[in-house]
Amino acid sequence: MKKLFICIIIATALALPLGAAACTSKPDRTAYSITAEYDDESGTLTAECTVDYYNGGEDTDVIKFNLYGNAYRKGALYKPVSGEFATRAYYGGASYGAMEIENVSGAESWQVCGEDSNILEVTLPERLPGGGRAQVSISYTLELANINHRTGITRHTVNLGNFYPIACVRSGGGFIEVPYYSDGDPFMSDCADYMVEITVPDGYTVAAGGTCERQGNTVHCTLENARDFAMVLSNEFKKLECDADGTAVTYYYYDDDNAETALDAAAQSLLYFEEKFGEYEYPSYTVVQTGFAAGGMEYPAFAMISDGLEPADAIYATVHETAHQWWYAMAGSDQINNAWQDEGLAEYSALCFFEEHPNYGFTRTGLINSATEAYRAYYSVYNQIFGDADTTMGRHLKDFVSDYEYVNIAYNKGLIMFDSLRTSIGDDRFFKGLKDYFERANGKIATPEQLIESFTATGVDIAGFFDSFLEGKIII
Repeated sequence: MKKLFICIIIATALALPLGAAACTSKPDRTAYSITAEYDDESGTLTAECTVDYYNGGEDTDVIKFNLYGNAYRKGALYKPVSGEFATRAYYGGASYGAMEIENVSGAESWQVCGEDSNILEVTLPERLPGGGRAQVSISYTLELANINHRTGITRHTVNLGNFYPIACVRSGGGFIEVPYYSDGDPFMSDCADYMVEITVPDGYTVAAGGTCERQGNTVHCTLENARDFAMVLSNEFKKLECDADGTAVTYYYYDDDNAETALDAAAQSLLYFEEKFGEYEYPSYTVVQTGFAAGGMEYPAFAMISDGLEPADAIYATVHETAHQWWYAMAGSDQINNAWQDEGLAEYSALCFFEEHPNYGFTRTGLINSATEAYRAYYSVYNQIFGDADTTMGRHLKDFVSDYEYVNIAYNKGLIMFDSLRTSIGDDRFFKGLKDYFERANGKIATPEQLIESFTATGVDIAGFFDSFLEGKIII
């Protein structure tokens, strides 16, 4: 969950960027080819996902896929949203969806299993060696709930985040299965190449990451070396776009009097983070106003921003999600066990941007004070309730008691930690360490130890510093 140059601006209702590129499988990456059609009368997506799977682990007889769309079904063990967000999410009352697997070709057998019917297990006709490839095609129907969330029908849009079966990350000889925890972002995936074709009803615009081309009612998109792929559909979209030093930046919206400022914040923060951390590797960046119960949600080359935010909060969310292009999309981490690693960095990166761009109304002092006050309030409340507030940072998503606790540990304490580190080692070492970390982690899933090593490489011993925060020893 998310908390909260000069542009030539073009406004249009139904346009899309042109010039799709060919999507070819790289020798060390999986490739997804998805063909889908959305029916607005039934609220369903019918699709076929062909996966050219690269086995980056040990030999295996099976491939496992996360089925995130099944979290929205009636009777799911893990609810997609917590009670704290339920009212904002289910705007019309209780609503359900599901991901129904109809057939898997290229398999000896298959079954839907996992802790919460969240896994598709495909048994291969023959054993797949490490470094080998196998191709399977998955036919499925995604029934969408009426919900302001990553996957669902909102009042003005159709959110298609996590809308397809995605291969589980390998760990040794096995697969990491991820149930849909309501706290945080319960996703972990390897970078892959995407070729997506979606057919939509008359009047609908498709907002997506990557390079897209429209032919009639069908939109073709490609995105390479991406951790996942997402889209938002709407028959109400307006569009603003600009060029940020060669990167096409687009903002889709339907009700935003502050739209030009939102586009400007997306483009300027993209350029700032590129200068501070490393090259932005995607051909475009798309930001979309949509129904969303929390502040926003990041995907590679793409971000969803809630239409329920106040103007200043929407700008903040836009910059935060843009920072996630570096800390999540390109430089990956384990969001299940170390949510602070990408959320804390995205939160502090946003602070750094606003510090150098005061015209947006945020200051470093103000953001630090706000995070500190919120964290201390959380600590006081949870001490009274539980007798001893848990302030450890490196814990599994299922171990957070609430969204409130998650936000204060991953976001607020994360921001405080990185600001304390910057103050301790100075700007030169701090930003040099982040550049080194981004270079090491780009395209991979980095460990906390690798992040710490990048700062240590600048000539400082900060292992004890991180230990004091991560283990909950420091008093703030």
